[in-house]
Amino acid sequence: MIETGKIWMNGKLVPFKDAKVHVLTHALHYSTSIFEGIRCYDTPNGSAVFRLSEHVDRLFKSAKLYSMKMQYTKKEISDAILQTVKASGLKEAYIRPLAYYGYGTMGLTPTTNKVDMSIACWEWKMGESKAGKFSGAKCKVSSWMKIDSRSQPMQAKAASNYANAALARMEALENGFDEAIMLNSQGKVAEGSAENIFIIKDDVIQTPPLSAGGLEGITRDSIMQIIEENNGFVIERDLERDDLYTADEIFMTGTAAEVKSVTQIDKVKIGTGKMGSVTKALQKSYRDAVMGEDERFLPWLTFI
Repeated sequence: MIETGKIWMNGKLVPFKDAKVHVLTHALHYSTSIFEGIRCYDTPNGSAVFRLSEHVDRLFKSAKLYSMKMQYTKKEISDAILQTVKASGLKEAYIRPLAYYGYGTMGLTPTTNKVDMSIACWEWKMGESKAGKFSGAKCKVSSWMKIDSRSQPMQAKAASNYANAALARMEALENGFDEAIMLNSQGKVAEGSAENIFIIKDDVIQTPPLSAGGLEGITRDSIMQIIEENNGFVIERDLERDDLYTADEIFMTGTAAEVKSVTQIDKVKIGTGKMGSVTKALQKSYRDAVMGEDERFLPWLTFI
């Protein structure tokens, strides 16, 4: 990672290399942290953060689900995010706000410890998202079951949830795939390791309901709104593994991934085996929205 600018920690911008925590930080031992992934885009009208207020709202929702007493208001966090991007000097960046139970009392119960807050940003590189942007990603249905709300709150974007996702992602990569698709305890499709999933069958766009165990993705919501604004619709319903194999097109959505095509699941070719026309059109529509080139969605942008 290229260390650019500074990292905001508990109200102060500190040099990138000095943004450190104690080895006995509670979150390091017990995964008691929540976070967001946000994008800043270099639009023709200047750098802009995409759906900032929605991301901050979700951060506070996650905090409530983990009984975190946040030390800052939503406005203070929003302002700090913009301040951190400015300090980085980057025109386009990935932004990572993180709230976590910090150093203090050790033991399972975190609530006696202060909730610390940091915000970092770095230059965005396509990396793992590259598969799916052009040729289509190859996905493996994971042998790891998606954890569900009987175990922990799935609508919190919490670090603990991503240990489950990391196992699925590693398994997929080790077996020669680009990404994992996770099923819930009922065998229904939940989501990818870090993305929501959509299928297209007979020109109908479908996606699992949130009750299937996927995160309430902000990119997911953006795509659904774009489809509806373009006089289309999305059906939310439980999807079987069979629905994946027989789909005409499949795409995934996420802040990092944006909109990426899936052209193979396990050993099964999806549709023609190439990116479908609906997915390609949605990629363009989403790009127009984040770049401020579709006036209908300008309220989603907060300019630096």
